[in-house]
Amino acid sequence: MSRDPIDLPTTADPVPSALEADALARSSAPLPAPLFNAAGLPSPPSRPSFLFFGVVAAISLVLDVSSKAWAETVLSKRTQVDPAIVLIPDHLGLMLAYNRGGAWGLLQNASEMIRRPFFLLVSGLAIAFIVSLYGRLLSEQRALRWGLPLVLGGALGNLSDRIIRSSVIDFIDFRAHWIETMNQGIAKLAPGWGITDHWPTFNVADVSICVGVGLMAVDMFVSKRGQRSVGHGLSPEPALSSGSSSKPPAA
Repeated sequence: MSRDPIDLPTTADPVPSALEADALARSSAPLPAPLFNAAGLPSPPSRPSFLFFGVVAAISLVLDVSSKAWAETVLSKRTQVDPAIVLIPDHLGLMLAYNRGGAWGLLQNASEMIRRPFFLLVSGLAIAFIVSLYGRLLSEQRALRWGLPLVLGGALGNLSDRIIRSSVIDFIDFRAHWIETMNQGIAKLAPGWGITDHWPTFNVADVSICVGVGLMAVDMFVSKRGQRSVGHGLSPEPALSSGSSSKPPAA
């Protein structure tokens, strides 16, 4: 009497599912830097070098101080008839000016007893904040790594002017039609606002500060964008079955 053949269980491993293959790929990926050191203590985050901070700030400061010295030496010899060196006609020129106030003539007409302590205090607080903030940066914050020393170099350049001569040397004169249009719009909101096509005369320190602040804004935008992507991009890992999904062989 013949018997039906018995299906014996196979010893071959089952083909992994798509979820299991994804889990294997994740497990073989390189691991991130350990959060704890050999002693079991949290590893300190990587910080940018203060040497880099000092070098960039020093270069910015030297460029500002040397350019002001050149402007005071060369441009002071220009006559009232021809006071400026024209670089781009009707747009860009070099003309010596002394600014006793701040941006847009802030406190220009205030007494020395008020103006000098105010700007020295504001500059000192800004420098202390910049140094403190740089010490808390992470190595991934490349925009702030450049922006903060640029702002520091510019602030030190203008601060040295206020300490030495109680005014800041400005010599870059820029004018454009869009500046006049902007001033016309401001004059509608603030009666008495002067309408001109000239941007307030500035210097290399002001350029460093503006570039540094722009890099700080870039870092804020990138950081917020990264936080949104992390918050919305995480998904729970699928649970893997601990046993085989195949049915036991029939007897």
